[in-house]
Amino acid sequence: MTYQAHFKVWRGDKDGGRLVDYEVEVNEGEVVLDIIHRLQATAAPDLAVRWNCKAGKCGSCSAEVNGRPRLMCMTRMSVFDQAEIVTVTPMRAFPVVRDLVTDVSYNYATARAIPAFVPPPGLKPSEYRMRQEDVDRVQEFRKCIECFLCQNTCHVVRDHEENKAVFAGPRFLMRVAELDMHPLDAAAEAGIDRKRAAQEQHGLGYCNITKCCTEVCPEHIKITDNALIPLKERVVDRSYDPLVWLGDKIRRRRGDTERH
Repeated sequence: MTYQAHFKVWRGDKDGGRLVDYEVEVNEGEVVLDIIHRLQATAAPDLAVRWNCKAGKCGSCSAEVNGRPRLMCMTRMSVFDQAEIVTVTPMRAFPVVRDLVTDVSYNYATARAIPAFVPPPGLKPSEYRMRQEDVDRVQEFRKCIECFLCQNTCHVVRDHEENKAVFAGPRFLMRVAELDMHPLDAAAEAGIDRKRAAQEQHGLGYCNITKCCTEVCPEHIKITDNALIPLKERVVDRSYDPLVWLGDKIRRRRGDTERH
């Protein structure tokens, strides 16, 4: 079945732009990215769009379709009424480069600020052992394809540009949570306090667990329930439990004494 759809696609660059109307053919089984490609082949050969795999695994074709952050390659045209106007705009939380392409370098800079997994001392990688329960728990977060839809929909980033300097966003707080719960991560032995960093460097306190990040995740990762809330609970225990606070203070004092 073929029909003509009415699309509105944002065209412009960092200096501004507007929605442009297009009438375009839609065939049965197609996704929004198919239609964008058809526009490039017909009415808008200079339309800029980022994409790669067209299989929902590279995270490149993130955009907003009718105001909702989505992967264009995973958004089927069948979810829209044939008479419905389909509006495609770039991710709002990041600066526009051109048309549907945004500058997501903030995310890569944030990723570099998070210390990587610290191998346990005295063990070779072939000697690592973990319970299946722990493997399952952290493996969920490894499904992330870094489409940055969660970053885009998070209102702390989306509505407040100034927060980017102090807030890592759900994708990277999830990364901190993953490392903090990893049973083999030896960050503490290396002098890295992931809980303290989550609160003081990565802005965990800015997250108010609205679950909007979870709602748009194409991999269906339970970002809020399984990563952010547990991380907040561990940070609260560390920051406000008087016994934990006293133990931390004694350990830091001993460490300072040993260094001197």
